Amino acid sequence: MRRLTAFLSIVILSVATVATAQTRRPPARRATPVPLPPPITVAPEITCPTPLGVGVTTGRSYCDVLSGRDPAGGILVPLPPHRGPVTLTFDLHNRHTYSEEQVKANRAYARYTAVIGALTLDNTLLRRAVVQSEFRKASDLVERIGGGAGPAGVKAVAPTGTEHVVITIPEEESQVSLLGEKLIVDRPEGSATYASAGRPIAIISNVMIEYQPGPPPKPAPPAKPARQTSSKSRYRSE
Repeated sequence: MRRLTAFLSIVILSVATVATAQTRRPPARRATPVPLPPPITVAPEITCPTPLGVGVTTGRSYCDVLSGRDPAGGILVPLPPHRGPVTLTFDLHNRHTYSEEQVKANRAYARYTAVIGALTLDNTLLRRAVVQSEFRKASDLVERIGGGAGPAGVKAVAPTGTEHVVITIPEEESQVSLLGEKLIVDRPEGSATYASAGRPIAIISNVMIEYQPGPPPKPAPPAKPARQTSSKSRYRSE
């Protein structure tokens, strides 16, 4: 009797094990994530209302940043189709009107503090940027700008001081604007603050954006064939 009971217990346990193995589902396969393409870094085609010119040493393009309240009137930086935030970088400089006579007379000292803003087109401020620098002699200039009427063919206005600016732009934006806010100039004879609309506040150069390319556009659905009226229906209508 004991042997029979033990045998039946083994049979029942074996059947239960087989049933459990049959009902157990295999683990679900995880989808392999599609690798994202590497980010792209490019120089965007900005809209510069007042180009200053091209540097005679580096060949960089320089653009004046004007003060104002309307983002549409600022330096416009378009953003290509992208996913995730976009990183905007540029070099921010102060503006100095160079005078050889003042330098020789030791009267050229000036300290500049320029403040600009990066805004969306609905006038939302993304970030402010500040550059502060001092000028005493010609070597304090970043470089000279070509296209002037002087003997060397350079302009009197030149960039001085450099602040590298990095701004993160939200994914939903397709364009940003750079506008000047104010300029503070300190000279031996006193200080002055400039903020009137349309006044050059600073200079930018070396504008770049880094972004993750957006998904390709969805193909258009195929056009439905035109519905043709059968000859029988046409005859009946006649």
